[in-house]
Amino acid sequence: MTRTVYVLNGPNLNLLGVREPHLYGHTTLADVEQLCRRVAKELGYACEFRQTNHEGVMVDWVQEAREKSAALVINPAGLSFHSIPVLDALKTLDQPIAEVHITNIHRRDALYQHSLVSLAATGVICGFGAFGYELAIRALAQRLTAAPAP
Repeated sequence: MTRTVYVLNGPNLNLLGVREPHLYGHTTLADVEQLCRRVAKELGYACEFRQTNHEGVMVDWVQEAREKSAALVINPAGLSFHSIPVLDALKTLDQPIAEVHITNIHRRDALYQHSLVSLAATGVICGFGAFGYELAIRALAQRLTAAPAP
């Protein structure tokens, strides 16, 4: 049975490649999805890739990942900075969690510098553009290989 890595994306990431390209570049979310699927497959994992603009949907997906995933990559976008419900859902996972941000949130305005989600993440990758997703999947696969299976 193939294990699955969930890749969950938050609000406005559906506009990648269009919204603020000076910050986020011209890579689209479809490009990111192809990247994630390719890397996951290379490492022997299936990839469940999703995007939502709604906090409650994200909570539902995190709870689903709790039951169905080997690991979770999350780019919570704007939910990073205010969503207690997403944080609480993430805290229920035993799986490794990689938080990804396309930009370096620590170099941005103060509003974007403190991610609540980081409190539940195994690791955080920010500032490497879409390549951060690949880094996250590879890091999670390494963590899963190093750890005994549940």
